[in-house]
Amino acid sequence: MNFINRRQLMVEWGHCDPAKIVFNSRYFEYADWSTALLFEAVFKMNILEVKEKYAVEIPLVDVNARFIKPVMWRDVVEIASEIDSFKRSSFVVLHQFFSRGEHVAEVQETRVWVEVAPGESSKFSSKPIPNDVVERFKVS
Repeated sequence: MNFINRRQLMVEWGHCDPAKIVFNSRYFEYADWSTALLFEAVFKMNILEVKEKYAVEIPLVDVNARFIKPVMWRDVVEIASEIDSFKRSSFVVLHQFFSRGEHVAEVQETRVWVEVAPGESSKFSSKPIPNDVVERFKVS
């Protein structure tokens, strides 16, 4: 069983289009933010400290979303985030969105565990995800 981090947010005016519906690109922002909070909940340190501890970055390499029902201005949204799967050097984060007691959307991110070449911030190379990292996301 995977650790699931849950959080709530209230949809603000700036998150919406003129019809007061959450603009679809905001879901990707919510997901990115929720990934950082998932790592913080598991490691008990912020995402920058986690990346520094392991000398890695976790760039997003693929993302997709499914929008089921509209979410409106002032709605309270619960986001449930978990690592859906780990591979050698990549992992998939699943974010499920709930509002008014209904499943309203989901975002799936694929991220890669990479090291950055010293002095070359644009040169990455994947590296295996350490077993202790994988184990932290499991719930017994």
